Amino acid sequence: MRRFSLVSLFSGAGGLDLGFVQSGLYAVVFANDVFEPAVQTYSRNFNLKLRYCGNSTVEAEAGTVLICDAALADFTPLRDLEVDVVVGGPPCQDFSIVRGPENRRKGIKVSRGRLYAHFVRALATLKPKAFVFENVPGLVSVNKGLAYKFILEDFSHLNIRWDEVRKVIGNGVTRNPEEGYEIVFSKIADFTKLGVPQMRERLIIIGIRRDLLGRDLARLWKIKQFFAHELGGGAMLFRKYPLTPIEVFEGRALPDLQDVYYRIMKEYDGIWGEVRTPRALEWKHKVWDRLTFNIVEDYLSLNNVRPQSREELERAFEEHETVLKELGYYGKRVKDLDLPDGSNKLPRETQEVLERLKRIPPGENHEFVKGTPWEVKGLMSNIYRRACPLTPAPTVIAYGGGGTWGYHYERERGMLTNRERARLQTFPDSFLFAGTWSQVRAQIGEAVPPLASKVIAKALAHALNSIIG
Repeated sequence: MRRFSLVSLFSGAGGLDLGFVQSGLYAVVFANDVFEPAVQTYSRNFNLKLRYCGNSTVEAEAGTVLICDAALADFTPLRDLEVDVVVGGPPCQDFSIVRGPENRRKGIKVSRGRLYAHFVRALATLKPKAFVFENVPGLVSVNKGLAYKFILEDFSHLNIRWDEVRKVIGNGVTRNPEEGYEIVFSKIADFTKLGVPQMRERLIIIGIRRDLLGRDLARLWKIKQFFAHELGGGAMLFRKYPLTPIEVFEGRALPDLQDVYYRIMKEYDGIWGEVRTPRALEWKHKVWDRLTFNIVEDYLSLNNVRPQSREELERAFEEHETVLKELGYYGKRVKDLDLPDGSNKLPRETQEVLERLKRIPPGENHEFVKGTPWEVKGLMSNIYRRACPLTPAPTVIAYGGGGTWGYHYERERGMLTNRERARLQTFPDSFLFAGTWSQVRAQIGEAVPPLASKVIAKALAHALNSIIG
């Protein structure tokens, strides 16, 4: 297979891009983000020269990553590279739809987000063969789905919509944009199906330049089916047998972790007697009393899995071991890591918080201790939620305090270290971060898991090779 050139916008620390690079099929030629610590992380790990924009427009240069608002990046110098793929996840909070009064027949007024418009500008300027757009799942439903509809139509009919986009960015593109992109995938992807050990979903939109596809509708249908299959988990068994936190933290597949699992869970024996609330007693009845303390049996029960055969179960755990080796975690416990970026240092916590957490078992949250001396006000389910060792972890989030940090399943542990978060996001241990503790947390929480983006990268390379040879 040939290697493709890639331009990345709104790059963050580079989780999306890392999967493309790890596939061995892409080379990043330019990247950009406005958050300086994330760009420093990116420069360190992707070996791109770091450049500052200041307050004036700067020409994009191959081999660099720019620290600046995307509006200040002039993409025209990259045209001669004939860029193959543009990727990015522009914030779309300021993309709005306003319905005019029906009696005045003003219809719908579209206010495109400024940063989103600059992603479209990159497509119009560079005319890449394909693009990958990622965003939060909520984008699909905002404005009753109209914003999502307009975004798809902008990508599909770039030449028609270009004048509307130019009004937002005020930045001319001398060449007329291509006709547009055929959307070959546009769904909310569940990354647990791709081997990511946490509950994480993202909207993924993939487009291929229409002139490359021609009018072969049969081939287009096959390509769409291929992407749906691959991003739905393909032939892998993760969609049925998800990878778990205990595996990525311990560096071994489940059948090899029986003793570790037994020790972890037995620490919670009798917790219902300490807490003495209806919820605690319900947990004893519905969860604790049903545990066998056999790691495989409890894994199957907690994930509602019924193996079709012994061979299927064995193949699933072989896949788990294979992906642990692919990630570089196999045989390496996260607690043994001492990394130069300090990402595996235990955060300081008050004794009050640690005492509260000792009364919250795996899979439970602050509501478990409601009505007790350890009660804390909380409106969201992720407040003081402990991960369960045998089910995908709660979504790793970037911001928030007051019990939103994400918590370890071991009873004596409190919040996760940044390196534990990075493993749940499938970053390799060799990927080192720059910035303060909270800045690194933000970089990890905002990233696309590289393991998932690697699947996207391979699928896109396969599709492009089938089209252009």
